Amino acid sequence: MDKLLFGAAYYDEYMPHERLCRDVELMKRAGVNTVRIAESTWSTCEPQPGVFDFSHVERVMDAMEAAGIGVIIGTPTYAVPAWMVKAHPDVLVETKQGPLRYGPRQIMDITHPVYLYYAERVIRELMKRTAHRTCVIGFQIDNETKHYGTAGPAVQAQFVKHLRREFHDDLDAMNRAFGLDYWSNRVDAWEDFPDVRGTINGSLGAEFEKFQRGLVTQFLSWQAGIVNEYRREDQFITHNLDYEWRGHSYGVQPDVNHFHAARCLTIPGVDIYHPSQDALTGAEIAFGGDMSRSLSGGNYLLLETQAQGFPDWTPYPGQLRLQAYSHIASGSCSVMYWHWHSIHNACETYWKGLLSHDFAENEVYREACAIGAEFERLGSRLVNLRKRNDVAILVSNESLTALRWFPIRATAAGSGDLFYNDVVRWLYDALYRMNVECDVIWPESEDLARYKAIVVPALYSAPDALLERLERYCEAGGTLIATFKSGFADEYVKVSDGVQPRILRRCMGVRYHQFTLPNGVTLQGEAASGADDREAKGFMELLIPEGARVLARYEHPAWGEYAAITRNRFGKGTAVYLGCMTGEAVLANVLRGALTDAGVQIPGQAFPVILRGGVNDFGRRVTFCLNYSADAQQVQACMTGRELLGGRAVAQGETLTLAPWGLAILEEA
Repeated sequence: MDKLLFGAAYYDEYMPHERLCRDVELMKRAGVNTVRIAESTWSTCEPQPGVFDFSHVERVMDAMEAAGIGVIIGTPTYAVPAWMVKAHPDVLVETKQGPLRYGPRQIMDITHPVYLYYAERVIRELMKRTAHRTCVIGFQIDNETKHYGTAGPAVQAQFVKHLRREFHDDLDAMNRAFGLDYWSNRVDAWEDFPDVRGTINGSLGAEFEKFQRGLVTQFLSWQAGIVNEYRREDQFITHNLDYEWRGHSYGVQPDVNHFHAARCLTIPGVDIYHPSQDALTGAEIAFGGDMSRSLSGGNYLLLETQAQGFPDWTPYPGQLRLQAYSHIASGSCSVMYWHWHSIHNACETYWKGLLSHDFAENEVYREACAIGAEFERLGSRLVNLRKRNDVAILVSNESLTALRWFPIRATAAGSGDLFYNDVVRWLYDALYRMNVECDVIWPESEDLARYKAIVVPALYSAPDALLERLERYCEAGGTLIATFKSGFADEYVKVSDGVQPRILRRCMGVRYHQFTLPNGVTLQGEAASGADDREAKGFMELLIPEGARVLARYEHPAWGEYAAITRNRFGKGTAVYLGCMTGEAVLANVLRGALTDAGVQIPGQAFPVILRGGVNDFGRRVTFCLNYSADAQQVQACMTGRELLGGRAVAQGETLTLAPWGLAILEEA
């Protein structure tokens, strides 16, 4: 990118009256240089089969082109028109709960040949009218795509073909891998394969979910292939990936493998929504940004984030600006809001944009104007920020799925309340609050040796080859930090019949035969030293050291002989094992000790001041000092150079005062 993109989604189709000229005027005043259009309006663009009307798209392109504002064209394929469903009702997805009804978006079977026929046709017609336009800088394929639970007969037939390839037509091998003899689930002829939606077998169910994620990869690659036939070399292809949703963006997406799906993109894109007001910590911004940046090893586009959003998201003064720079600090080349205006009908009426329903200037819009002016002035120094981190966190879609089938805190009464993403965020958030930046890696990621430390949360389902790679990484000098439930089952979610933690046993220097749930259990030992909260949380493995040093034991009349947290020298490296969840202070003690010994620099400053940075296009180090607090905070300048926002010189060690919800950006001399 040659500049930071700043803008919003813009829907001329939704306006209650003519607004385009006035909106362009307000956009220019706010420094908006990019809009996203067209993604949501298939029925407007094609009101009847083969009858196309792109007048809304064309008039917006005309206006933006005249104003010098770039346009990202979204393919409109994630919300099907009513005429298609009327003529072909079976394009609606058939899920575990049965066929869905028309109305919401994203209710179609993304593998259905009729849907794909019409989708290809509308994409091609849209591309013919947009790809040649000078204002069009790139294309967004579809929108927050997932498999939507598609599990109809055609999809299941494809799944059986997948299994035949996976197991080389060997039914006995498949039955063994999945343990299908249990409860007479064995399949002895491919043509007898049952409806997977009814399975009680977690191995088979997890394999089907993995297959469903693969359908998303295929679908996005198919769309990218069509767009590639039309786009110019200077136009990008992106997609707005999103994350597990817990009222905001939270964790690894269960229904898409981002690492696989992003391969067809020229630059990854992401949607990140987060708590606001007093609940704003920046952790979701950082987590989503680090995940997205790590997909390509470069940069990414923030395609959607909130301006106002819901009432509890209305930002305090200064927060919109803080959030914008937090995205840039993670390596984003853009900040784009959903959306420009607040709509007046339908289910997202109160998901407010930069402008409220009255279209009048407001505090959020005025703060956006300040951001836009700063982006225009400083963008060349902040775009394409390059990072090289010493720490990585390994995430696994397969483990996420497996731990939904076999929840960590499952009891006879139910599945409990602790899942894979809780463990991921427990570790990630601790690193974030310590100001240790990290990359995200996947089971297929190569070059583990580039990292001084790798953090492995609950890697429940993993092939032997991955565990062996992690063991070799540690033996060669790396620091491996793993948690409970790691290495427990293979890639088909078959639990090992060996002593746990299986292949990692030698590396970690511990074994265990039993696990339980904490009930009045506290931790004692050096890892718990000075911690107010010494409670063992969530889940606990009863660790028996085999050469490992004990950092914490369980303080409990029944479990007191067992270790909770250990550390082991293995070859040239170090392995740390967390047999339970802990409070924030205990975890910080463990991580600080392991990372310091690994040679990872840990700043003296911690949350609520967040430090993030990288190297800009001028080869200069840039550090963002972000205050996630309603109180002023002080920070020591980590370099001699210039504070970009204020334009003044700073000396290393100089004390800087950050305003409430404020920031400083330092560029080295």
